[in-house]
Amino acid sequence: MVSGSLISDDYKRRFAKFISNIAYAPIISLPVFALINYFFLNLHDFIIITAVCVIFAGILPILLVMLYLKIRSKGEEVDVDIPERTERNYPLILVILSYVLGTVILYALNAPAITTILMFCYFSNTLILFFINLYWKISIHALGVAGPSIALIYVYGPFGVIFSLIIPLVMWSRLYLNKHTVSQVIMGAMLGLVFTALQIYYFI
Repeated sequence: MVSGSLISDDYKRRFAKFISNIAYAPIISLPVFALINYFFLNLHDFIIITAVCVIFAGILPILLVMLYLKIRSKGEEVDVDIPERTERNYPLILVILSYVLGTVILYALNAPAITTILMFCYFSNTLILFFINLYWKISIHALGVAGPSIALIYVYGPFGVIFSLIIPLVMWSRLYLNKHTVSQVIMGAMLGLVFTALQIYYFI
């Protein structure tokens, strides 16, 4: 019984880590932007617009955060989740700058409105998160999945709801790995859902 319990716990931990890794906000943004752009664009425009989204919502944020952590750690091993609230401020600023540039470029390229607005939501939601983080840590993972879910529901209707089904799974993974409290994952998810919905409604 003890051995079975240990195997079960190890499996759950591996599964929780897997979910957390793929639900990292820059990673999740890649299929979301691709699905949205596929709905609106021809192949040529899809490639250009999606490339911009991949660079400024995915690749650049990851590179900037990793570079910051590498400089900050001075060669020591670091947790990419950045568990310490106060250590998140500078990485958040760097990511915000990437989202701003992405929004400007998408607007200049006449990208689909929802694509540009979603990139803007990444900027504005992360900015709000930054100010909240000055006093309280909430779940970036939950926020990073909940916000894009609203955009997919806007584009694909009921089919977009399928993507949102991973929100509870992501929240569970963060709790199981002891990265957040219940209130922190709930607040992250609610911030993503509510603020993204309001911005899409306001701009479109």
